[in-house]
This record gives sequence, structure tokens and C-alpha cells, in this order.
Amino acid sequence: MNLKKKVFVIFLAASLVLSVSVYLVYAGYEVWKQAQANQKLLEKRSAAWKELKNSLANKARLFHGDAGIIIEDLNTGWQFSLNKDKLFPSASIVKIPIMAACFQAASEGRLNLNDEMVLRGANKTSGSGILKSAATGTAIPIEKLIDIMITNSDNTAANMLIEKLGFDYLNGYFKKSGLRHTNLSRKMMDFEDRKYGVENYTSASDISDLLEKFYHRKFINRQISEKCLAMLLRQKVNDRIPKKLPDDCPVAHKTGLEKNVCHDAGIVFTQQGDFLICVLTKSRSGTRQVKEFISNLALVIYRTYRQFPYSRYSLLNNGRILD
Repeated sequence: MNLKKKVFVIFLAASLVLSVSVYLVYAGYEVWKQAQANQKLLEKRSAAWKELKNSLANKARLFHGDAGIIIEDLNTGWQFSLNKDKLFPSASIVKIPIMAACFQAASEGRLNLNDEMVLRGANKTSGSGILKSAATGTAIPIEKLIDIMITNSDNTAANMLIEKLGFDYLNGYFKKSGLRHTNLSRKMMDFEDRKYGVENYTSASDISDLLEKFYHRKFINRQISEKCLAMLLRQKVNDRIPKKLPDDCPVAHKTGLEKNVCHDAGIVFTQQGDFLICVLTKSRSGTRQVKEFISNLALVIYRTYRQFPYSRYSLLNNGRILD
């Protein structure tokens, strides 16, 4: 190789090294700049969360009755809680743990979700639901019963599933899965037992733990977690958490309502990030006032999130669960 060619090769090599070096420096600067920007956004978000917690605490202090509350940012894990382990009569919110127990039983081979149960007259139960008006003798797949129990808060469907699995299995599952404050001692709408002090109980921490597992796809497996979320997203009783939120804001939630007891717990999906809200209450203030209390809490949190920039962490897009 003559001298000119050697010089040319050396020049090309040096140019290539220089170009790569410049690119790496630029790329490193861009990464640093983005990290700085992210840190500033996180600091702003953290400050907003501190203000939100103060606001929630003030609103909770003004509530006339007992309230168990957990609010959690599902990206950062930041949390506001009040009486999170306090026992509350569970009402229909216990249908979330019942749903979880059904899918667990299916994963164990104890239950076949495609099997059908026949609706008997004795199964029909008062209160919320559509099966109380269905024709006696109707055959319903077990997975459909779970869906109706959640989306329509159907008491008949819940009682049929309780009968299928049994109290021993259900309470054993609750204990084994870490639901320390949840028990099932009577069927839905069994006011005779309730009159003698037989009650179902749960806590904000138990319900929130289950919702978190669904959200992070850690309940049994990803497919079952998403199936549970999809049912909660189709909830038809929307007079609490979603009431004051925009119609295009997806909420996966479940309510509970009995005399002096009013609950709602779920996950709100926004373009600025997703949050969990669980509010269990016992109060003589009247159902209307308690529902207003819960919907106002959800609205305050939602408005705080609307101040944040767009986040890639929301797991829903136009109501569709993302990978």
C-alpha cells in the first residue's frame, strides 16, 4: 500500500472514530437531559401528591361516619390511607374476593368454568341483579355467573357460586391468599342471619391488594388477571367512583351497598397514569351523602392527575388493555 492510501485509510478510521465519539457524547447528553426532565416531572408530581394527600385527609375528617380509604398511584406506589385494616361489613364488594376464589378453584381443577348451573326458584335472591327475573330452569355457565355477579352485582349469581364452592373453601382461600380481614359467614341478602349478628367482613387493604394483583397481572396469570379487570370495567353500577368523571375515563370497579354501609373500590385509568381508589364506609348519614363523598374523592384525585403530563404508564388505551 502506498503512502497516499495509508494516509487515506488512517483519515477514514480517524473520521469514523470521531463520528462515533461525537454520537456517543450527543446520545449521552440526550439521555442525561431526559433523565433531568423526568426528575423534574417526578418532583412536580410528588409535590402534587403531597397536596392531594392533605386534601384527602381534610375531606375524610369531615365525613360523618367511619371510612376505610386507600388511594394509590399504581406507577410509583405512593399511597394515602386511612383505617386501611379496619373491618367493615363487606356487602357486595365481597364479590371481588368471590370472583378471585372462583378463578383460583378453576386453576386447581376444582371448578370447570364451562360447566353449567341450573337456576332454581330457591336460588333467586332479592336485591341487585337480573337472575331473580330469569326463567327457572335456565342453564348458566359458571364463568357467565361470575360475570353477572360482578357486572350486575347479581346476588343470585353470587349465592349460586357460594353454594358451588362452599363456605369452607372460600374462607380457606381468603386466608391462604393473604386476605387477612375477609370472611364469608352468610349468603347475600340473608337478613335473618344478619339480624343475629352473622356478618361478612373485609377491609380496604384486602380489597386493594386484590385489585393491585389484577392490575399488575400477578393474579394466577396474565390472562386471568385481565379477565377479572375486563369484568370490573363492565360494571353497570356507576353512581360512586365514576359518577363525576368523564364518560371516556375507564374505571374497573365494584360497589357494595347495605343499610348504613356504602362502598366502592376500583382502578381509574387516565392518560396521565392510573390510580387505585378504595373507599369503604359505615355511616348513618344516608346513602346519597355517602355516594357523594366517594364521587367527590374520585373527582379530586382525577383533577390532580389531569395536571400531570401524558404518561406512558397507563395500561389502557381507549378502553383496551395494553400489553
